[in-house]
Amino acid sequence: MVGLAVIRNTWRSLTSMGTALVLLFLLALGAVPGALLPQRNLNASKVDEYLVQHPVLGPWLDRVQAFDVFSSFWFTAIYVLLFVSLVGCLTPRTLEHLRSLRATPVPAPRNLARLPKHATAQLPGEPAATAKTLAGRLRGWRTTIRSDDGVAEVSAEKGYLREFGNLVFHFALLGLLLAVAAGKMFGYEGNVIVIADGGPGFCSASPAAFDSFRAGNLVDGTALHPMCIRVNGFDAHYLPSGQATSYAADIDYQAGADLTSGQWRPYPLEVNHPLRLGGDRVYLQGHGYAPTFTVTFPGGQTRTATVQWRPDSPLTLLSSGAVRIDPPAGMYPDPRERRQHQIAIEGLFAPTKQLDGTLLSSSFPALNDPAVAIDIYRGDAGLDTGRPQSLFNLDPRLKEQGRLTKVKRTNLTAGQQVRLDDGTVVRFDGAVPFINLQVSHDPGQLWVLVSAMTMMAGLLVSLVVRRRRVWARITPATPGTVNVELGGLARTDNSGWGDEFERLTTRLLAGLDTTTQPVVTAGKEGPRT
Repeated sequence: MVGLAVIRNTWRSLTSMGTALVLLFLLALGAVPGALLPQRNLNASKVDEYLVQHPVLGPWLDRVQAFDVFSSFWFTAIYVLLFVSLVGCLTPRTLEHLRSLRATPVPAPRNLARLPKHATAQLPGEPAATAKTLAGRLRGWRTTIRSDDGVAEVSAEKGYLREFGNLVFHFALLGLLLAVAAGKMFGYEGNVIVIADGGPGFCSASPAAFDSFRAGNLVDGTALHPMCIRVNGFDAHYLPSGQATSYAADIDYQAGADLTSGQWRPYPLEVNHPLRLGGDRVYLQGHGYAPTFTVTFPGGQTRTATVQWRPDSPLTLLSSGAVRIDPPAGMYPDPRERRQHQIAIEGLFAPTKQLDGTLLSSSFPALNDPAVAIDIYRGDAGLDTGRPQSLFNLDPRLKEQGRLTKVKRTNLTAGQQVRLDDGTVVRFDGAVPFINLQVSHDPGQLWVLVSAMTMMAGLLVSLVVRRRRVWARITPATPGTVNVELGGLARTDNSGWGDEFERLTTRLLAGLDTTTQPVVTAGKEGPRT
């Protein structure tokens, strides 16, 4: 029995509205680290950088899953407890509200003069007829007439929409939680860099087509909406300070039947104006530049590579990166010899060059005067090892082991070239822009919007509508006249109830040829009905 009592009391505490409010506050508080700290599912490299910069605090934050806030055990626990608390709290309140909708207004208190608002008047007429007249003037109120020993009573109540709005608000909050959970379970998000001006484009056939892919808990990646995108051009406008004012990409896309017919459809992709296809949204997230290098090997054969480099400065788009180029097939029949003649290029790229001696920097983010400052290596660039490498940096282990040897350091502008000691020529051909696309699928997004709007509507109703009760007791006076006694009670907000009751009294008694002037008084506060 003691165990059942503990369980019952725990359930009552969990399903109270106070507990739901505390859990909602904790949920908002728990989301703060997710906004202030880098998150692994968004940018794993930022998390690694934070751990390096904070060797003491970082590991402790990692232990409590501060870098995976929204999938952490404690955030999930708060989320589930809030859901359970809302369900347990709303179920009895809904049943109680349904019962109140079916119930008739309560009888008048014995002493109406003890109510906060009270009025009396004497009218010509009969109790039953007067009661019917007063009830008819209470439009918008739920009324009932009771008669006993020649005394008629009118009971009226309004404001049922207040509790209805309150319930709508909380059910919409419940729907919001469900929609967010559905989005996390059935949604996915992928990022991919696509080179403009004749680049290879991108097709969302599988998660492997993305540079990074975050899938929901119930997404296995086999049912992605197929689409293909190619970027014809990119246009950006900047202030003199280098701050971007607008981005726009001229893209073509294929989806549905277009994939079999080969038809491409144009679309101007802009920031905050995504392309919507089959429940997916394609966002323009950012941009940068992909330098192009052409390597002419001693035998005259050439290889060209265009690879995106990482922007290190958001205002000037000074970028860093690396390029790896394999010799042509057949030039070195022995694979070991071929690996000794791979070319690797690492350095900086400036869209608008600015030189301080030989030190290269960028003065503006537009592609006005592109230049590179590069180190050229020869040897094993790690192309055959199968080991994953950073796209933007050469593997430092290859340099430390002597498998990659630096043979040249130079600055080049577009069209310039440099000759290596073995006759290999490396030419910088210029650069083309690239854009970062984010493909997002969230089946709960529409329901999040609907739930949020419903929450606001329910909250507005619960704030505007006020619960009111009024009673009228009509008793016989002299022959042909009756005494009317009115009482009113504000069940929620008392502000403005005095003026509202006086206006109501005037409206109810208007035109009934009162033989005495109605007297409105404020009675002593008695027990509320």
